[in-house]
Amino acid sequence: MASTEGQYESDDAMDEFMDKFKTQRYKNAFSENNWEEEFDKVPMFMKKAPEEIDPQKYPELACLQAIIHDEDRTPEEIAKSLKDEGNAFFKEKSYEKAILCYTAGLKKKCGDQEIDTVLLTNRAAAHFHLGNMRSALNDAAAARKIKPDHLKALIRGVQCCTALRLYAEAIQWCDEGLKAHPTDKKLLELRAAADKQKRAKERDARKAKAKEKKLHGEKEALLAAIKARGIKLLQPVKSAQHGADSEEDEDDGSSAAISELSLDGLSCKEVTGAQVHQDEQGFLQWPVLFLYPEHQQTDFISAFCENSCFMDHLAVMFGEELPPWDTDRKYHPQNLQVYFEDEHQETFYHVNPETPLLKVLQHKRFFVKAGTPSFIVLVKGSSFWKQFLTGRKVRGL
Repeated sequence: MASTEGQYESDDAMDEFMDKFKTQRYKNAFSENNWEEEFDKVPMFMKKAPEEIDPQKYPELACLQAIIHDEDRTPEEIAKSLKDEGNAFFKEKSYEKAILCYTAGLKKKCGDQEIDTVLLTNRAAAHFHLGNMRSALNDAAAARKIKPDHLKALIRGVQCCTALRLYAEAIQWCDEGLKAHPTDKKLLELRAAADKQKRAKERDARKAKAKEKKLHGEKEALLAAIKARGIKLLQPVKSAQHGADSEEDEDDGSSAAISELSLDGLSCKEVTGAQVHQDEQGFLQWPVLFLYPEHQQTDFISAFCENSCFMDHLAVMFGEELPPWDTDRKYHPQNLQVYFEDEHQETFYHVNPETPLLKVLQHKRFFVKAGTPSFIVLVKGSSFWKQFLTGRKVRGL
């Protein structure tokens, strides 16, 4: 600076010095194209420290790190310095940076068991605060392997096991710790909490198993009731191995479908919330779908008793008040006809509205699809009724 001041003692000399920049480019200036990227490499102005410090890419930062971690120092001194640096990041809740420092310290393999244990325990704490419970547990276990009585490692291991719902393992950690620290309040509290949660988990598991067993029994009873009535379920395509050209094949197929009922045959519950079930009197209550193709409308009955006839429900749905989509006011119970479709034989079967549901379900050509019997409802004598049935095969029960 002194020589510079001597060279430019007057304002004229300074002006002459500044005028040089009008004609000559400053050799060490940032590039106009990527000056922001280069600016961010200056340690003082960095927005975020890099995870890996490459001396070629970050020479200034590498120099600073070399000053902090002098290669002339022993591995123990460097590891301790990295531990202190990690602790500083930990206090700032910069857990990722703290983990990098602790890891760098462990890589020094200084051979000091006390330092290595602290590095592992502190890294476990950083992982714990980040929610990396497995990594935290692994570090706590590694620290305990070096020093089995290290209290912080023991406590962290218990906390990780508890967070992972490994209550039996948490109790084991506590028991190991209490051998060395029999009066430690924290370990005693953690053990009591883990034991309580373990018993609660076991109780919930027993309840879930009992509930599952009960539901399985109810499902088995339901399947047996359906099979005893001779009701046929539409066999899932993935289970079909043979054609259904004969009635015997159909019967064999329905038997196979009954075995699939627990998985596929009652799938309507997922869509409608309803499923066939047995009431207290042992009658089957079926979810039933009524289709009105003339108006593209539907009605869903969540519990249609097998002993009830169709007119019982039609009288309620089309009794005193007709639906708003029936603008012609023609859907009166006495005008309605009920059909079901045999898709395989492309045939419609006419159902007398006074017929009980069970009788229809037992018909040799009726197959329950997706756990929900469905029926088509038309107005007898209407123009749509004539148009809909024209060219179709129609049979009575």
